[in-house]
Amino acid sequence: MAAAKKATKKTARGRKQDRARVAGGQKYEVGYEAEKTGRSASAVKKAVKKVGNSRKRVEKRLGR
Repeated sequence: MAAAKKATKKTARGRKQDRARVAGGQKYEVGYEAEKTGRSASAVKKAVKKVGNSRKRVEKRLGR
């Protein structure tokens, strides 16, 4: 007896949640945020360590 496949709906929720975070260990994310704010990559990493990985808080810390 074969199991019936369940139809799954793809949502954008995961993508939206991911964009709200800055992964301090991911070189491309740190580089993107550094270029966006005009600060160095090390400054972005320090901000992520200090205030957490919320993109809003990191940008506020970097003075954007």
